[in-house]
Amino acid sequence: MVDTAVKYNIEYIREKAVQLVNQGLIQLNQPIYVLCKYLPYRDWLFVELELERNEFLLRDCIIDLLSREKWSEG
Repeated sequence: MVDTAVKYNIEYIREKAVQLVNQGLIQLNQPIYVLCKYLPYRDWLFVELELERNEFLLRDCIIDLLSREKWSEG
């Protein structure tokens, strides 16, 4: 059996969140679990595990996930 699931790291999750915020699809005050709408269902377990490893809860806000990001004015 071949494992076809993508392995998500915290940087990929942050980049995806920044992209979604910039597109106006999610907002900084929403909980992290809104990302599940934009990531493949089959991979969500890997996302949850990576968030847990980095001490994030699904109820934490997106802004908490991105707090170390550098935002550019555009």
